[in-house]
Amino acid sequence: MNIAVLLFDDFETLDVYGPVEVFGRLQDLYKIKFYSLNGGQIKNKHGVSVLTSKFEDVNENLEIFIIPGGLGTRKEVENKLLIDKIKEIAAFSKFVLTVCTGSALLARTGLLDHKTATSNKRAFAWVITNGTNVNWNKKARWTVDDKYYTSSGVSAGIDMTLGFISDQHGIEFAKQIAFEIEYNWIEDKDNDTFRVE
Repeated sequence: MNIAVLLFDDFETLDVYGPVEVFGRLQDLYKIKFYSLNGGQIKNKHGVSVLTSKFEDVNENLEIFIIPGGLGTRKEVENKLLIDKIKEIAAFSKFVLTVCTGSALLARTGLLDHKTATSNKRAFAWVITNGTNVNWNKKARWTVDDKYYTSSGVSAGIDMTLGFISDQHGIEFAKQIAFEIEYNWIEDKDNDTFRVE
């Protein structure tokens, strides 16, 4: 399966590289490429810089579209060009996975309307303003509704990705990947222990 990872300035490092670590273990099954609105180098506040391709290069046979979060989402929710491209790519992707406040970007497209979704609990009050017709779940570690997977903050993207792997290849397969990366997988998607009341 081909994976397109969206990047923008000030993306959250682990939002991207958590899922990439999981999928990257399965090179025979998944091919990962990084994309941005205009292509070129994209950098975040941690000093991580990634060379990306332009969105125009995304193949319409795309299976998985990953949308991370991070401080950059606060600016990018107002970027109509980016939101329009996210909507276009998400619409033809077989699956869409968002991490943290990446769900705010997807919510802005309208594609999450009347679907269940979640996000980083520390940014939850802001995220939900970007999709008033979304069925926001404040308790979930991650959610699945149709082809849309959304996760809570930062490391929750790893849990969600392992959940996706479990859905596609079976739970024992996912557990083996978690073991290989020495990660204690939170398998209960419905209970985010990091939520704030």
